[in-house]
Amino acid sequence: MNFIFISPNFPHTYENFCYNLKQNGVNVLGIADTPYDALSDRLKDALTEYYRVDNMEDYDQMYRAVAFFAHKYGRIDWIESNNEYWLEQDARLRTDFNICSGIKEDHIMSIKEKSQMKKYYAKGKVPTARQIKACEGLEKALEFASLAGYPLFTKPDNGCGANGTRKIHNEEELRDFFAVTPQVEIYVIEEFISGNIYSYDAVINSKGEPIFESCCAWPPSISDIVNEEGDLAYFVDAIPDQLRKYGRKTVKAFGIFSRFVHLEFFCMDSDHIGLGKKGDFCALEVNMRPAGGFTPDMMNYSWSTDVFKIWADMVAFDENHTELGQVYHCAYASQRNNKDYAHSRDEINQVYAGKIMNQEPVPAVLSGAMGDYMFLGRMDTVEEAKEFIKFVTERK
Repeated sequence: MNFIFISPNFPHTYENFCYNLKQNGVNVLGIADTPYDALSDRLKDALTEYYRVDNMEDYDQMYRAVAFFAHKYGRIDWIESNNEYWLEQDARLRTDFNICSGIKEDHIMSIKEKSQMKKYYAKGKVPTARQIKACEGLEKALEFASLAGYPLFTKPDNGCGANGTRKIHNEEELRDFFAVTPQVEIYVIEEFISGNIYSYDAVINSKGEPIFESCCAWPPSISDIVNEEGDLAYFVDAIPDQLRKYGRKTVKAFGIFSRFVHLEFFCMDSDHIGLGKKGDFCALEVNMRPAGGFTPDMMNYSWSTDVFKIWADMVAFDENHTELGQVYHCAYASQRNNKDYAHSRDEINQVYAGKIMNQEPVPAVLSGAMGDYMFLGRMDTVEEAKEFIKFVTERK
């Protein structure tokens, strides 16, 4: 099996995907713009060959790289980056080289544009917030506001994370949004759902069935963290039955197969007409790649397993050959360099000695949403995970 991994060195944990592919007998071929000497020795060992391009944004260079590997090694079976940024390019390359192991161009917008996602949620009978496109104009937006009520929430139709999001509290702010927002036509406007975010994380086989499932609880608002420099904190939790049900229905509705997915839902903190009651779940958006940042490592610590290996098992065998072990609750808690905290990093290490599984600076490209320095703590209970988060993020 010939597998081309796009950008296998970023984030650095993705070398684990390549390592486990090789362990499963897969021929792993890498393409990126990083000099070969800058790759880790472990990644170099996992790759049969590495093709460096000058600019990964240049499709012609990427096409030539894939063509080179196809000429040298024969038919390419997989192309994958597991990275949100490259999903559209991955799909274009699969289409041009007729690779059927993943999403192609004719389906990519259904999982990239939030407006397109809505019809698939409807198909799967998964509740989700009502929405319109800002390109329909101010008058249509005002009509929508009279129906859905304030607050409203605006975000780029094709965007990642909380960048560019805005909460609209009244008509004056809605008019201002249309008046001052550059390229307002690229946004969607939807009714605001109050609640905590939960994710359904799963490795899906070629039949659209999960071979591994996990869940993260994200108590704070990610958009508030980005816009107000809050401290990101979340933890791996047991999967609520309704979330598991909606996660699986979403996978079927979107026609997902042979992927690691990160599906986001709201757990509503109040009754909402048309969506459900307090404590019920409704869909937020789909992400057709693993959860970002250090979340795969958190799953490993929580389930005493190796999700990188489980994904590689899916690729090579279409089933899971990796056992799960003792269950914990791994929590992520971050700090920002320009804020004063009640507890120093040395004190955190002393108080939670033996429970800190990892700590390191967050890459600058991720720090806006994830903080500047992160701790991963593995706890026995949800209550302990929440106490750990409170201890790390408490400010003076």
